[in-house]
Amino acid sequence: MDAKITLSFDKAVIEKAKEFARENNISLSRLTEFLLKKATTKSYKNLEDYPIAEWVNIVSEGEVVYNSKRNKENMKAEYFKSKK
Repeated sequence: MDAKITLSFDKAVIEKAKEFARENNISLSRLTEFLLKKATTKSYKNLEDYPIAEWVNIVSEGEVVYNSKRNKENMKAEYFKSKK
């Protein structure tokens, strides 16, 4: 059974991922599901241990930044800052 979730990504990454998915005849949702399935099928101690395939690097640029510690106040401030 499919369930919906909301994710936030850099706009440029989304556009490249959409293009990659389109070129490979797969939806962006299924591409994301595939990547998450790959990440969760083995036991990795941290994100640096996770082997990223070369084709994933095609849809991303620059250094990876993990924003894992976001609290309610930071999210609220970030939201209002983006609306200015």
